[in-house]
Amino acid sequence: MSAKSRIVLWCAILLVMQCQLVARAQDKDAKPADAAAAGAPAAAPAPPKEESSVTDHTIRVGGQNIPYKATAATILLKNDKEEPTALIYYTAYTRSDVKDLSTRPVSFIYNGGPGSSSMWLHMGSFSPKRVALPGTEAPPPAPYKVGDNPYCLLDKSDLVFIDPVGTGFSHAVGKSQDKEFWGVDEDVKSLAQMINTYVNRNDRWNSPKFLIGESYGTFRSAALSNYLQNNDGMYFNGIVLISSVLDLGTISFNPSEDMPYIFYLPSYAATAWYHKMLKDQPADMKTFIDEARTFAVTEYAGALMKGSTLTPAEKADMAKKLSRFTGLSEDYIAKADLRVELPQFMKELQRSRGLTTGRLDARFSGFSYDLIGEYAEFDPQDTSITGPFTAAWNNYVRTELKFGQDKVYVGSSGKANQEWNWKHNAGENFGFPGSPNTEGDLIQAMLVNPHLKVEIENGYYDLATPFFATEFTADHLGLPDALRKNITLQYYDAGHMMYVREEDLAKLKTNVANFIDGASK
Repeated sequence: MSAKSRIVLWCAILLVMQCQLVARAQDKDAKPADAAAAGAPAAAPAPPKEESSVTDHTIRVGGQNIPYKATAATILLKNDKEEPTALIYYTAYTRSDVKDLSTRPVSFIYNGGPGSSSMWLHMGSFSPKRVALPGTEAPPPAPYKVGDNPYCLLDKSDLVFIDPVGTGFSHAVGKSQDKEFWGVDEDVKSLAQMINTYVNRNDRWNSPKFLIGESYGTFRSAALSNYLQNNDGMYFNGIVLISSVLDLGTISFNPSEDMPYIFYLPSYAATAWYHKMLKDQPADMKTFIDEARTFAVTEYAGALMKGSTLTPAEKADMAKKLSRFTGLSEDYIAKADLRVELPQFMKELQRSRGLTTGRLDARFSGFSYDLIGEYAEFDPQDTSITGPFTAAWNNYVRTELKFGQDKVYVGSSGKANQEWNWKHNAGENFGFPGSPNTEGDLIQAMLVNPHLKVEIENGYYDLATPFFATEFTADHLGLPDALRKNITLQYYDAGHMMYVREEDLAKLKTNVANFIDGASK
Protein backbone atom coordinates (compact mmCIF):
# COMPACT_ATOMS: atom_id res chain seq x y z
CA MET A 1 0.00 0.00 0.00
CA SER A 2 1.40 3.32 -0.95
CA ALA A 3 1.92 6.11 1.56
CA LYS A 4 -0.88 8.07 -0.04
CA SER A 5 -3.36 5.15 0.32
CA ARG A 6 -2.43 4.69 3.99
CA ILE A 7 -3.18 8.37 4.70
CA VAL A 8 -6.61 8.13 3.03
CA LEU A 9 -7.43 4.96 5.06
CA TRP A 10 -6.46 6.54 8.38
CA CYS A 11 -8.54 9.61 7.59
CA ALA A 12 -11.58 7.42 6.94
CA ILE A 13 -11.03 5.51 10.21
CA LEU A 14 -10.72 8.74 12.20
CA LEU A 15 -13.93 10.12 10.60
CA VAL A 16 -15.89 6.99 11.57
CA MET A 17 -14.59 7.14 15.16
CA GLN A 18 -15.54 10.84 15.43
CA CYS A 19 -19.11 10.13 14.23
CA GLN A 20 -19.44 7.32 16.80
CA LEU A 21 -18.30 9.62 19.62
CA VAL A 22 -20.81 12.31 18.61
CA ALA A 23 -23.64 9.76 18.41
CA ARG A 24 -22.80 8.44 21.90
CA ALA A 25 -22.85 11.98 23.31
CA GLN A 26 -26.20 12.73 21.69
CA ASP A 27 -27.62 9.46 23.00
CA LYS A 28 -26.47 10.33 26.51
CA ASP A 29 -28.11 13.75 26.31
CA ALA A 30 -31.37 12.27 25.02
CA LYS A 31 -31.76 9.65 27.78
CA PRO A 32 -33.64 11.87 30.27
CA ALA A 33 -36.22 12.85 27.63
CA ASP A 34 -36.48 9.24 26.47
CA ALA A 35 -37.01 8.18 30.05
CA ALA A 36 -39.81 10.73 30.51
CA ALA A 37 -41.40 9.57 27.27
CA ALA A 38 -41.15 6.00 28.53
CA GLY A 39 -43.38 6.84 31.52
CA ALA A 40 -41.25 8.56 34.14
CA PRO A 41 -43.48 10.70 36.45
CA ALA A 42 -43.91 14.28 35.19
CA ALA A 43 -43.94 17.29 37.47
CA ALA A 44 -47.36 17.80 39.10
CA PRO A 45 -49.30 20.81 37.77
CA ALA A 46 -49.56 23.76 40.07
CA PRO A 47 -52.72 23.64 42.22
CA PRO A 48 -55.47 26.10 41.22
CA LYS A 49 -55.31 29.35 43.14
CA GLU A 50 -57.89 31.92 44.05
CA GLU A 51 -57.40 35.43 42.69
CA SER A 52 -58.56 38.75 44.05
CA SER A 53 -58.49 42.43 43.16
CA VAL A 54 -59.81 45.01 45.65
CA THR A 55 -60.37 48.64 44.71
CA ASP A 56 -61.88 51.58 46.61
CA HIS A 57 -64.62 53.82 45.23
CA THR A 58 -67.37 56.29 46.11
CA ILE A 59 -70.82 56.71 44.60
CA ARG A 60 -73.66 59.13 45.25
CA VAL A 61 -77.06 57.45 45.66
CA GLY A 62 -80.21 59.03 46.98
CA GLY A 63 -78.47 62.21 48.06
CA GLN A 64 -75.73 60.46 50.06
CA ASN A 65 -72.09 59.69 49.28
CA ILE A 66 -71.40 55.99 49.79
CA PRO A 67 -67.81 54.74 50.10
CA TYR A 68 -67.42 51.12 49.00
CA LYS A 69 -64.95 48.40 48.18
CA ALA A 70 -65.22 46.47 44.94
CA THR A 71 -63.83 42.94 45.20
CA ALA A 72 -63.36 41.04 41.94
CA ALA A 73 -62.30 37.55 42.96
CA THR A 74 -62.66 33.79 42.68
CA ILE A 75 -63.61 31.23 45.31
CA LEU A 76 -62.24 27.69 45.09
CA LEU A 77 -64.77 24.88 45.42
CA LYS A 78 -63.79 21.46 46.72
CA ASN A 79 -65.44 18.04 46.82
CA ASP A 80 -65.86 15.73 49.82
CA LYS A 81 -62.26 14.57 49.41
CA GLU A 82 -60.99 18.15 49.65
CA GLU A 83 -59.99 18.02 45.97
CA PRO A 84 -60.39 21.28 44.00
CA THR A 85 -63.30 21.18 41.56
CA ALA A 86 -64.01 24.72 40.35
CA LEU A 87 -63.20 28.40 40.65
CA ILE A 88 -66.30 30.61 40.84
CA TYR A 89 -65.90 34.26 39.96
CA TYR A 90 -67.84 36.95 41.80
CA THR A 91 -67.88 40.72 42.16
CA ALA A 92 -68.76 42.05 45.61
CA TYR A 93 -69.61 45.66 46.41
CA THR A 94 -69.48 46.30 50.15
CA ARG A 95 -70.03 49.58 51.94
CA SER A 96 -66.81 50.67 53.64
CA ASP A 97 -68.17 52.71 56.56
CA VAL A 98 -70.32 50.02 58.22
CA LYS A 99 -69.21 49.02 61.73
CA ASP A 100 -71.92 46.52 62.66
CA LEU A 101 -72.45 43.99 59.84
CA SER A 102 -75.56 42.61 61.55
CA THR A 103 -77.33 45.81 60.50
CA ARG A 104 -76.16 45.57 56.90
CA PRO A 105 -78.05 43.32 54.42
CA VAL A 106 -76.14 41.36 51.78
CA SER A 107 -77.71 40.28 48.48
CA PHE A 108 -76.49 37.48 46.19
CA ILE A 109 -77.37 38.25 42.58
CA TYR A 110 -77.30 36.18 39.37
CA ASN A 111 -78.96 35.86 35.98
CA GLY A 112 -80.38 32.72 34.46
CA GLY A 113 -80.17 30.95 31.12
CA PRO A 114 -79.21 28.43 32.26
CA GLY A 115 -75.76 29.28 31.00
CA SER A 116 -75.86 33.02 31.60
CA SER A 117 -73.32 35.07 33.52
CA SER A 118 -74.39 37.89 35.84
CA MET A 119 -73.20 40.49 33.32
CA TRP A 120 -76.75 41.55 32.47
CA LEU A 121 -77.98 42.40 35.97
CA HIS A 122 -74.50 43.68 36.76
CA MET A 123 -74.29 46.32 34.03
CA GLY A 124 -78.01 47.00 33.80
CA SER A 125 -79.59 47.10 37.24
CA PHE A 126 -78.19 47.43 40.75
CA SER A 127 -74.38 47.71 40.59
CA PRO A 128 -72.52 51.05 40.94
CA LYS A 129 -72.01 51.21 37.17
CA ARG A 130 -74.53 50.99 34.34
CA VAL A 131 -74.37 51.00 30.56
CA ALA A 132 -76.64 53.59 28.91
CA LEU A 133 -79.19 52.20 26.42
CA PRO A 134 -81.49 54.05 23.98
CA GLY A 135 -84.78 52.58 25.18
CA THR A 136 -86.28 50.01 22.83
CA GLU A 137 -84.15 50.93 19.82
CA ALA A 138 -81.03 49.04 18.71
CA PRO A 139 -77.99 51.12 19.71
CA PRO A 140 -75.12 51.86 17.30
CA PRO A 141 -71.75 50.10 17.79
CA ALA A 142 -69.08 51.22 20.30
CA PRO A 143 -68.20 53.41 22.01
CA TYR A 144 -70.85 52.85 24.67
CA LYS A 145 -71.38 55.10 27.65
CA VAL A 146 -70.88 53.62 31.10
CA GLY A 147 -71.41 55.81 34.14
CA ASP A 148 -72.38 55.88 37.80
CA ASN A 149 -75.72 54.22 38.43
CA PRO A 150 -78.09 56.43 40.47
CA TYR A 151 -80.32 53.37 41.00
CA CYS A 152 -77.56 51.33 42.64
CA LEU A 153 -78.73 49.24 45.62
CA LEU A 154 -75.68 49.99 47.78
CA ASP A 155 -77.71 52.40 49.87
CA LYS A 156 -79.73 49.39 51.07
CA SER A 157 -77.54 46.30 50.75
CA ASP A 158 -74.09 44.98 49.96
CA LEU A 159 -74.11 43.24 46.58
CA VAL A 160 -72.45 39.99 45.44
CA PHE A 161 -72.81 39.22 41.71
CA ILE A 162 -72.10 35.54 40.95
CA ASP A 163 -71.17 33.76 37.70
CA PRO A 164 -72.03 30.02 37.77
CA VAL A 165 -69.46 27.52 36.53
CA GLY A 166 -68.97 27.71 32.76
CA THR A 167 -69.97 31.37 32.61
CA GLY A 168 -68.03 34.58 33.17
CA PHE A 169 -64.57 33.74 34.52
CA SER A 170 -65.87 30.68 36.42
CA HIS A 171 -64.63 27.27 35.34
CA ALA A 172 -63.91 23.74 36.51
CA VAL A 173 -60.40 22.86 37.77
CA GLY A 174 -58.44 19.74 38.65
CA LYS A 175 -60.06 16.57 37.39
CA SER A 176 -63.48 18.21 37.01
CA GLN A 177 -65.16 19.48 33.85
CA ASP A 178 -67.60 22.36 33.42
CA LYS A 179 -70.41 20.03 32.35
CA GLU A 180 -70.35 18.35 35.77
CA PHE A 181 -71.88 21.57 37.17
CA TRP A 182 -74.52 21.94 34.45
CA GLY A 183 -77.74 20.75 36.01
CA VAL A 184 -80.50 21.86 38.36
CA ASP A 185 -79.10 20.16 41.46
CA GLU A 186 -75.44 20.40 40.42
CA ASP A 187 -75.80 24.16 39.95
CA VAL A 188 -77.55 24.61 43.30
CA LYS A 189 -74.88 22.70 45.20
CA SER A 190 -72.01 24.66 43.66
CA LEU A 191 -73.60 28.04 44.32
CA ALA A 192 -74.54 26.97 47.84
CA GLN A 193 -70.90 26.12 48.56
CA MET A 194 -69.76 29.43 47.08
CA ILE A 195 -72.26 31.47 49.13
CA ASN A 196 -71.43 29.53 52.28
CA THR A 197 -67.72 30.20 51.79
CA TYR A 198 -68.32 33.89 51.17
CA VAL A 199 -70.50 34.23 54.27
CA ASN A 200 -67.90 32.44 56.41
CA ARG A 201 -64.96 34.49 55.21
CA ASN A 202 -66.68 37.84 55.43
CA ASP A 203 -68.47 37.43 58.78
CA ARG A 204 -71.97 37.72 57.25
CA TRP A 205 -73.81 34.98 59.14
CA ASN A 206 -75.70 37.52 61.23
CA SER A 207 -76.45 39.87 58.33
CA PRO A 208 -79.92 39.95 56.71
CA LYS A 209 -79.53 37.89 53.54
CA PHE A 210 -81.29 38.01 50.18
CA LEU A 211 -81.30 36.15 46.87
CA ILE A 212 -81.98 38.16 43.69
CA GLY A 213 -82.30 36.13 40.49
CA GLU A 214 -83.64 36.72 37.01
CA SER A 215 -85.41 34.24 34.69
CA TYR A 216 -83.82 30.80 35.28
CA GLY A 217 -82.22 32.55 38.24
CA THR A 218 -85.69 32.58 39.85
CA PHE A 219 -86.00 28.83 39.25
CA ARG A 220 -82.55 28.53 40.87
CA SER A 221 -83.44 30.77 43.83
CA ALA A 222 -86.35 28.58 44.92
CA ALA A 223 -84.17 25.47 45.04
CA LEU A 224 -81.08 27.27 46.37
CA SER A 225 -82.88 28.89 49.31
CA ASN A 226 -84.38 25.55 50.30
CA TYR A 227 -81.04 23.76 49.95
CA LEU A 228 -79.07 26.29 52.00
CA GLN A 229 -81.77 26.29 54.63
CA ASN A 230 -81.98 22.50 54.97
CA ASN A 231 -78.29 21.61 54.53
CA ASP A 232 -76.44 24.58 56.02
CA GLY A 233 -78.96 26.19 58.35
CA MET A 234 -78.72 29.43 56.37
CA TYR A 235 -82.08 31.20 56.47
CA PHE A 236 -82.85 34.06 54.13
CA ASN A 237 -84.85 37.17 54.83
CA GLY A 238 -86.14 37.52 51.31
CA ILE A 239 -86.06 36.41 47.69
CA VAL A 240 -86.55 38.72 44.70
CA LEU A 241 -87.77 36.88 41.59
CA ILE A 242 -87.26 39.00 38.46
CA SER A 243 -89.29 37.64 35.52
CA SER A 244 -90.10 34.40 37.24
CA VAL A 245 -90.71 30.82 36.20
CA LEU A 246 -90.83 27.97 38.72
CA ASP A 247 -92.67 25.45 36.55
CA LEU A 248 -91.19 25.21 33.07
CA GLY A 249 -94.29 23.41 31.91
CA THR A 250 -96.20 26.70 32.04
CA ILE A 251 -94.09 28.10 29.17
CA SER A 252 -93.52 24.92 27.11
CA PHE A 253 -95.68 24.43 24.03
CA ASN A 254 -95.80 20.64 24.11
CA PRO A 255 -98.35 18.50 22.21
CA SER A 256 -101.76 18.31 23.97
CA GLU A 257 -100.63 20.79 26.65
CA ASP A 258 -103.07 23.70 26.41
CA MET A 259 -102.19 25.65 29.57
CA PRO A 260 -99.30 27.66 28.00
CA TYR A 261 -101.66 29.07 25.34
CA ILE A 262 -103.94 30.32 28.10
CA PHE A 263 -101.05 31.83 30.05
CA TYR A 264 -99.61 33.61 27.01
CA LEU A 265 -102.84 35.22 25.78
CA PRO A 266 -102.73 38.33 28.04
CA SER A 267 -99.08 38.94 27.02
CA TYR A 268 -100.02 38.56 23.34
CA ALA A 269 -102.76 41.11 23.95
CA ALA A 270 -100.39 43.59 25.62
CA THR A 271 -97.94 43.21 22.73
CA ALA A 272 -100.56 43.69 20.02
CA TRP A 273 -101.81 46.78 21.88
CA TYR A 274 -98.30 48.24 22.13
CA HIS A 275 -97.62 47.83 18.40
CA LYS A 276 -101.11 49.08 17.46
CA MET A 277 -101.95 45.90 15.57
CA LEU A 278 -105.54 45.70 16.87
CA LYS A 279 -108.51 46.54 14.65
CA ASP A 280 -110.26 48.45 17.43
CA GLN A 281 -107.40 49.81 19.52
CA PRO A 282 -108.49 50.03 23.20
CA ALA A 283 -107.63 53.26 24.98
CA ASP A 284 -106.23 51.66 28.13
CA MET A 285 -103.78 48.75 28.00
CA LYS A 286 -104.30 47.50 31.57
CA THR A 287 -108.06 47.40 31.23
CA PHE A 288 -107.59 45.45 28.00
CA ILE A 289 -105.23 43.01 29.76
CA ASP A 290 -107.75 42.41 32.54
CA GLU A 291 -110.32 41.57 29.89
CA ALA A 292 -107.82 39.18 28.25
CA ARG A 293 -107.18 37.47 31.59
CA THR A 294 -110.88 36.80 32.07
CA PHE A 295 -111.39 35.62 28.50
CA ALA A 296 -108.35 33.31 28.71
CA VAL A 297 -109.58 31.35 31.73
CA THR A 298 -113.23 31.19 30.67
CA GLU A 299 -114.20 31.04 26.99
CA TYR A 300 -110.73 30.30 25.59
CA ALA A 301 -109.90 27.62 28.17
CA GLY A 302 -113.28 25.99 27.59
CA ALA A 303 -112.76 25.89 23.83
CA LEU A 304 -109.29 24.37 24.15
CA MET A 305 -110.58 21.72 26.55
CA LYS A 306 -112.98 20.47 23.86
CA GLY A 307 -110.08 19.62 21.59
CA SER A 308 -111.16 18.07 18.30
CA THR A 309 -114.81 17.92 19.43
CA LEU A 310 -115.09 21.70 18.93
CA THR A 311 -117.56 22.33 16.11
CA PRO A 312 -116.58 24.38 13.02
CA ALA A 313 -118.96 27.14 14.08
CA GLU A 314 -117.45 27.24 17.61
CA LYS A 315 -113.95 27.29 16.16
CA ALA A 316 -114.76 30.17 13.81
CA ASP A 317 -116.32 32.15 16.67
CA MET A 318 -113.30 31.56 18.87
CA ALA A 319 -110.87 32.55 16.08
CA LYS A 320 -112.76 35.84 15.70
CA LYS A 321 -112.53 36.58 19.42
CA LEU A 322 -108.83 35.63 19.58
CA SER A 323 -108.15 37.92 16.63
CA ARG A 324 -109.54 40.83 18.64
CA PHE A 325 -107.08 40.13 21.48
CA THR A 326 -103.98 39.14 19.50
CA GLY A 327 -104.08 41.24 16.34
CA LEU A 328 -103.63 38.07 14.25
CA SER A 329 -106.03 37.27 11.41
CA GLU A 330 -108.95 34.90 11.99
CA ASP A 331 -107.70 32.72 9.14
CA TYR A 332 -104.23 32.39 10.66
CA ILE A 333 -105.64 31.53 14.09
CA ALA A 334 -108.03 28.96 12.63
CA LYS A 335 -105.21 27.29 10.69
CA ALA A 336 -103.19 27.17 13.92
CA ASP A 337 -106.12 25.30 15.50
CA LEU A 338 -106.55 28.24 17.95
CA ARG A 339 -103.07 27.52 19.33
CA VAL A 340 -100.39 30.02 18.28
CA GLU A 341 -96.98 29.19 19.67
CA LEU A 342 -94.66 31.98 20.77
CA PRO A 343 -92.18 31.83 17.83
CA GLN A 344 -95.16 31.90 15.46
CA PHE A 345 -96.65 34.95 17.17
CA MET A 346 -93.30 36.76 17.06
CA LYS A 347 -93.12 36.15 13.31
CA GLU A 348 -96.75 36.76 12.39
CA LEU A 349 -97.78 39.82 14.41
CA GLN A 350 -95.81 42.37 12.35
CA ARG A 351 -95.24 40.29 9.22
CA SER A 352 -97.06 42.88 7.10
CA ARG A 353 -94.46 45.44 8.22
CA GLY A 354 -91.55 43.12 7.50
CA LEU A 355 -90.71 43.00 11.20
CA THR A 356 -90.14 40.35 13.87
CA THR A 357 -91.38 41.02 17.41
CA GLY A 358 -89.10 40.59 20.43
CA ARG A 359 -89.31 37.69 22.88
CA LEU A 360 -87.51 38.97 25.96
CA ASP A 361 -89.11 42.36 25.40
CA ALA A 362 -91.99 42.53 22.95
CA ARG A 363 -91.56 46.30 22.54
CA PHE A 364 -88.44 45.60 20.44
CA SER A 365 -88.74 44.88 16.72
CA GLY A 366 -86.22 43.77 14.10
CA PHE A 367 -86.16 43.26 10.36
CA SER A 368 -87.40 39.89 9.10
CA TYR A 369 -85.44 38.14 6.36
CA ASP A 370 -87.69 35.22 5.48
CA LEU A 371 -91.03 36.95 4.96
CA ILE A 372 -92.88 33.66 4.43
CA GLY A 373 -91.26 31.75 7.30
CA GLU A 374 -93.35 30.28 10.11
CA TYR A 375 -91.11 30.93 13.10
CA ALA A 376 -89.10 33.91 14.32
CA GLU A 377 -85.44 33.60 13.34
CA PHE A 378 -84.05 35.68 16.21
CA ASP A 379 -84.99 37.82 19.20
CA PRO A 380 -84.64 41.55 18.39
CA GLN A 381 -84.28 42.48 22.06
CA ASP A 382 -81.46 40.01 22.63
CA THR A 383 -79.49 41.12 19.59
CA SER A 384 -80.00 44.80 20.44
CA ILE A 385 -78.46 44.69 23.91
CA THR A 386 -75.78 42.00 23.62
CA GLY A 387 -73.18 44.31 22.05
CA PRO A 388 -73.46 47.15 24.59
CA PHE A 389 -73.53 44.88 27.63
CA THR A 390 -70.61 42.74 26.45
CA ALA A 391 -68.36 45.65 25.52
CA ALA A 392 -69.21 47.68 28.61
CA TRP A 393 -68.59 44.81 31.02
CA ASN A 394 -65.34 43.60 29.44
CA ASN A 395 -63.93 47.11 29.53
CA TYR A 396 -65.15 47.84 33.07
CA VAL A 397 -63.91 44.64 34.72
CA ARG A 398 -60.40 45.10 33.34
CA THR A 399 -59.94 48.86 33.64
CA GLU A 400 -61.76 49.67 36.88
CA LEU A 401 -61.95 46.36 38.75
CA LYS A 402 -58.42 45.40 37.62
CA PHE A 403 -59.30 41.75 37.00
CA GLY A 404 -59.14 39.29 34.12
CA GLN A 405 -56.74 41.06 31.78
CA ASP A 406 -55.63 37.79 30.15
CA LYS A 407 -58.90 35.88 30.60
CA VAL A 408 -61.91 35.35 28.36
CA TYR A 409 -65.27 36.28 29.88
CA VAL A 410 -68.18 34.05 28.82
CA GLY A 411 -71.30 36.22 28.84
CA SER A 412 -73.65 33.41 27.81
CA SER A 413 -72.86 29.75 27.26
CA GLY A 414 -75.04 28.08 24.65
CA LYS A 415 -73.30 24.79 25.37
CA ALA A 416 -74.28 24.88 29.04
CA ASN A 417 -77.86 25.63 28.05
CA GLN A 418 -78.00 22.76 25.56
CA GLU A 419 -76.34 20.20 27.84
CA TRP A 420 -78.20 21.13 31.03
CA ASN A 421 -79.35 18.23 33.23
CA TRP A 422 -82.98 19.01 34.08
CA LYS A 423 -83.46 16.24 36.63
CA HIS A 424 -84.29 17.62 40.06
CA ASN A 425 -84.57 15.77 43.35
CA ALA A 426 -87.56 17.62 44.77
CA GLY A 427 -88.68 14.99 47.27
CA GLU A 428 -91.76 12.80 46.90
CA ASN A 429 -93.48 12.93 43.54
CA PHE A 430 -96.56 10.80 43.00
CA GLY A 431 -96.72 9.75 39.36
CA PHE A 432 -94.28 10.13 36.52
CA PRO A 433 -91.70 12.93 36.26
CA GLY A 434 -93.14 16.09 34.72
CA SER A 435 -91.65 19.36 33.57
CA PRO A 436 -88.75 20.74 35.66
CA ASN A 437 -90.31 22.43 38.66
CA THR A 438 -89.01 24.09 41.84
CA GLU A 439 -92.35 25.16 43.28
CA GLY A 440 -92.01 22.49 45.95
CA ASP A 441 -88.67 23.93 47.01
CA LEU A 442 -90.16 27.37 47.55
CA ILE A 443 -93.14 25.89 49.41
CA GLN A 444 -90.82 23.97 51.74
CA ALA A 445 -88.58 26.99 52.31
CA MET A 446 -91.55 29.17 53.26
CA LEU A 447 -93.14 26.53 55.50
CA VAL A 448 -89.94 26.01 57.48
CA ASN A 449 -89.05 29.73 57.49
CA PRO A 450 -92.44 31.49 57.85
CA HIS A 451 -90.72 34.90 57.90
CA LEU A 452 -89.31 34.44 54.39
CA LYS A 453 -90.60 37.18 52.09
CA VAL A 454 -90.87 36.86 48.30
CA GLU A 455 -91.30 39.64 45.74
CA ILE A 456 -91.95 38.87 42.07
CA GLU A 457 -91.21 41.50 39.39
CA ASN A 458 -93.30 41.12 36.21
CA GLY A 459 -93.09 42.85 32.82
CA TYR A 460 -96.27 43.16 30.77
CA TYR A 461 -94.24 42.83 27.54
CA ASP A 462 -92.24 39.81 28.69
CA LEU A 463 -92.85 36.94 26.25
CA ALA A 464 -90.20 34.70 27.84
CA THR A 465 -91.86 34.33 31.26
CA PRO A 466 -95.44 35.67 30.87
CA PHE A 467 -96.92 37.38 33.92
CA PHE A 468 -100.18 35.42 33.79
CA ALA A 469 -98.27 32.15 34.25
CA THR A 470 -96.49 33.66 37.25
CA GLU A 471 -99.81 34.74 38.75
CA PHE A 472 -101.12 31.19 38.29
CA THR A 473 -98.05 29.76 40.02
CA ALA A 474 -98.30 32.15 42.98
CA ASP A 475 -101.99 31.34 43.39
CA HIS A 476 -101.48 27.56 43.24
CA LEU A 477 -98.69 26.98 45.76
CA GLY A 478 -101.26 25.85 48.30
CA LEU A 479 -99.73 27.92 51.09
CA PRO A 480 -101.65 28.90 54.24
CA ASP A 481 -103.11 32.39 53.98
CA ALA A 482 -100.58 33.75 56.46
CA LEU A 483 -97.70 32.64 54.20
CA ARG A 484 -99.41 33.58 50.93
CA LYS A 485 -99.36 37.15 52.23
CA ASN A 486 -95.55 36.97 52.23
CA ILE A 487 -95.61 36.95 48.41
CA THR A 488 -95.90 40.30 46.59
CA LEU A 489 -96.23 40.81 42.83
CA GLN A 490 -95.05 44.02 41.14
CA TYR A 491 -95.73 45.05 37.53
CA TYR A 492 -93.87 47.12 34.92
CA ASP A 493 -94.64 48.53 31.48
CA ALA A 494 -91.55 46.64 30.37
CA GLY A 495 -90.20 43.29 29.25
CA HIS A 496 -88.16 40.47 30.75
CA MET A 497 -85.26 42.78 31.62
CA MET A 498 -87.23 45.75 32.90
CA TYR A 499 -84.01 47.58 33.78
CA VAL A 500 -83.01 48.30 30.16
CA ARG A 501 -85.15 51.45 30.22
CA GLU A 502 -84.25 54.00 32.90
CA GLU A 503 -87.78 54.84 34.05
CA ASP A 504 -88.52 51.14 34.61
CA LEU A 505 -85.22 50.68 36.45
CA ALA A 506 -86.14 53.58 38.76
CA LYS A 507 -89.36 51.79 39.69
CA LEU A 508 -87.55 48.46 40.10
CA LYS A 509 -84.99 50.06 42.42
CA THR A 510 -87.71 51.61 44.58
CA ASN A 511 -89.64 48.34 44.85
CA VAL A 512 -86.61 46.20 45.68
CA ALA A 513 -85.23 48.77 48.14
CA ASN A 514 -88.55 48.88 50.00
CA PHE A 515 -88.68 45.08 49.98
CA ILE A 516 -85.20 44.80 51.51
CA ASP A 517 -86.06 47.38 54.16
CA GLY A 518 -89.24 45.55 55.12
CA ALA A 519 -87.76 42.04 55.14
CA SER A 520 -84.67 43.10 57.13
CA LYS A 521 -86.67 44.16 60.18
